[in-house]
Amino acid sequence: MADNQEPVFNIQRIYLKEASLEQPNSPAILLEQDAPNVEIQLGLGGEQAADGVYEVTVTATVTTKIGERTVFLVEAKQAGIFEIRNLPEEQMNGVMGVACPQIIYPYLRGNVADIVQRAGFPPVHLAEINFQAMYEQQLQAAAAEGPADGAAVQ
Repeated sequence: MADNQEPVFNIQRIYLKEASLEQPNSPAILLEQDAPNVEIQLGLGGEQAADGVYEVTVTATVTTKIGERTVFLVEAKQAGIFEIRNLPEEQMNGVMGVACPQIIYPYLRGNVADIVQRAGFPPVHLAEINFQAMYEQQLQAAAAEGPADGAAVQ
């Protein structure tokens, strides 16, 4: 009977896990007239929190510089707690690497824009991300590397 259970996917909670803002060269850098360079890095994470319950995180780091001097640095980590049960093991990575981040990411985008704007700067709007394409690229890269030590691929 246990094999006939329906898959379960529920959002338990979406929350801002961590956020920081640094303006190490204020106020002098705020008087600069040059346009700053903006660099954005994204990261994904996930771990099991309890039986059938997982926390997935999406982190954005936004660094804005004029020359070598930092105007501002924002790091925000948006998280979600998801109940995921009765899903085949081979589908778990896709759910945790695609479906969950797609749900979390809009909240992260809004929080980053809000933090930057509240710091007195025009908001930085993170670009839309195709997590499916990102996940597929990671799978292709892993397949290109091949199995380590001659181990068979399952």
